[in-house]
Amino acid sequence: MTDLKQHKYYVNREMSWLAFNKRVLEEGRDTQNPILERANFLAITQKNMDEWFMVRVASLQQQMFVGHDKVDASGLSPKQQLIKISAAAGEQIKNQYQVLNRSIIPTMKKLGFSLVHKNDLTNAQVNFLKKFFEKELRPVLTPMAIDSTRPFPFLANDTLNIGVRLKKNDEQSEKYIAVLQVPETSGRVIALPEENQVILVEDVVQLFLDALFPGYTIKESNVFHILRDMELDVADDEDTPNILQEVQSKLQERERGRVIRVIVSANTGKMLMTQLIKALQVPDDRIYEVSGPIDLTFISSWLKVIDAPTLEYTSFHGYENPDLTADKIFESIRKRDYLLHHPYDSFNPVVQFIQTAAIDDDVLAIKMTLYRVSGNSPIIKALSDAAQRGKQVTVLLEIKARFDEENNVHWARELEQKGVHVVYGLRGLKVHAKMAMVVRRESDTIRRYVHLATGNYNDVTANFYTDLGLLTVDSELGADVASIFNILTGYSDPSFFHQLHMSPNGIREFIYEKINVEIKNAKAGKPSGIKMKFNSLSDERMIRHLYEASEAGVPVELIVRGITMLKVGISKVSETIAVHSIVGRFLEHSRVFIFHNDDSPQVYLSSADLMTRNLDRRVELLFPIRNAGLSQQVINIFEIMWADNVKTRVLQPDGSFDKIDRRGLSSVNAQEMFIAESMVKQIELKQQQDRENTQKEFEPINNPFIGGES
Repeated sequence: MTDLKQHKYYVNREMSWLAFNKRVLEEGRDTQNPILERANFLAITQKNMDEWFMVRVASLQQQMFVGHDKVDASGLSPKQQLIKISAAAGEQIKNQYQVLNRSIIPTMKKLGFSLVHKNDLTNAQVNFLKKFFEKELRPVLTPMAIDSTRPFPFLANDTLNIGVRLKKNDEQSEKYIAVLQVPETSGRVIALPEENQVILVEDVVQLFLDALFPGYTIKESNVFHILRDMELDVADDEDTPNILQEVQSKLQERERGRVIRVIVSANTGKMLMTQLIKALQVPDDRIYEVSGPIDLTFISSWLKVIDAPTLEYTSFHGYENPDLTADKIFESIRKRDYLLHHPYDSFNPVVQFIQTAAIDDDVLAIKMTLYRVSGNSPIIKALSDAAQRGKQVTVLLEIKARFDEENNVHWARELEQKGVHVVYGLRGLKVHAKMAMVVRRESDTIRRYVHLATGNYNDVTANFYTDLGLLTVDSELGADVASIFNILTGYSDPSFFHQLHMSPNGIREFIYEKINVEIKNAKAGKPSGIKMKFNSLSDERMIRHLYEASEAGVPVELIVRGITMLKVGISKVSETIAVHSIVGRFLEHSRVFIFHNDDSPQVYLSSADLMTRNLDRRVELLFPIRNAGLSQQVINIFEIMWADNVKTRVLQPDGSFDKIDRRGLSSVNAQEMFIAESMVKQIELKQQQDRENTQKEFEPINNPFIGGES
């Protein structure tokens, strides 16, 4: 029997993540995408990598510092991983700048949108910027000298800074060093008087540096960007009296974490570079030199000042089912289940579900889990309104949601002030489940209306994240959701659930059972198959189960957006496993699990990825789609995505992801097909509404002289 624990059967998690970010970068390089979208993809790769360094690389570095030498599934120690991924990250950063300098900036310039360098300014532009500098920048700039009495200053995380080497006018020595932080008060890009021309704020500061150092000559100035360790180490145990205060305290500490990466200009002089390395205490292999603007997230700021819809994706808004408007929503859900496929189906019905419940006199209670919400969330407002109207409103708001901690602490305080019962999470676990329940008194009974989903209750990201959600009054699902809320808010340990499966201690075992059924069927010569879609696959035990399914001959189709530690094409181990990854206009976020079940498919949706954290250290939900029509709809969605040959990359035995050779094939772009289907539904609805309005317009008026008073 094959030993499936061997290191050779697994890909290093971090290298797999870098491969995913490379796929995003390829979208920035792809000339089939509109230029502004290509630029945006490039900005996304930078944001992705920054977060990866602040959390994943920082964690590995911490493990190395404390002497942790346990190897990962692929056989690499933390130190070995750091060496490998630092080199790979450097190569990817190099490729980012190739895309920027050779493709994005030249194409933008040809189209009339210029990022102007400080050396290319006209006299008129210099005069304009001098006034801007004196008015907007100089008052907030603080040059900080570095010498024996003035040590190297603290530089905040994710900031742009300028290192300056100076010469005193009456001395020969060029030993003087200073640092100043680039202000954020005026934004990253400054619009020039000429239309569609911008300059970076750091260029403006450098242009007038002399004004900040009278009596000195600037010999060198270069921009650098630093990232710090931003892992939030929250004491989440019985000795923590108040988790909210603990998170707030750790947020302040986090800002002073160890420097984890520095990006500097390639033309930085040796003396200045030596000073920076010494002061920042960052390993040499974590310093990356680049040729071009430091910190590519500036692109996002640049795009905000460009008004050119023809250079973007065509505007799209999802289909709004007329059955799910505020005046009909409860009646409609009472009659049948609804499956929503965002963003092709609008997120508005989900918002209206909560908004309508908030003002409906028959609604007694609303319960929700919130992980990430928008900055101006209509759902938060509706929950507040409901509480102020006297309804019982309970919200589990996960304040440990990474990089949303501060936002969620704010919302927790806000909701509490409005009378909402707020629970901050569970000890030792993050609550990542997506569920909402509305309890409503009706003529015959008290009924539970339930929404279960794969994605967050975020009305902004719902426009560009693909997710699936279910609206239902199924009594068993309602009872299960009620039980889970009792677990989350009180002391409850139900003996069973009717339909739901919850992690920890539920989803993993359930998926194992379903995989084992497919293995048994395959060995018995019956039809078998497993189809799954999720964001990441990094749980070793789950991978081994999929390998066992493949050994038994079960066809396994996986659509994985990000990390996959599984290898394909290994003889007698993974020969029947195929992995696709789709990176396109929308971020694939839905989690789908389909089991063939001897020609009687079973379909499930979930909030969980197949990662150890999701299966063992988070509260997640997996729920069935029992309605035959909706179940088939989910299967169809998966099949269309599997047929995609435009935005799909296929995992190869060597670990690379290759695009499909479309020669002789008709193009299939799954996301564009879903958009087209949505548009057809919207056109048909509009035509129907027009016909109804026309009929009303030409309805004959009853003769007022017939049947009236004499």
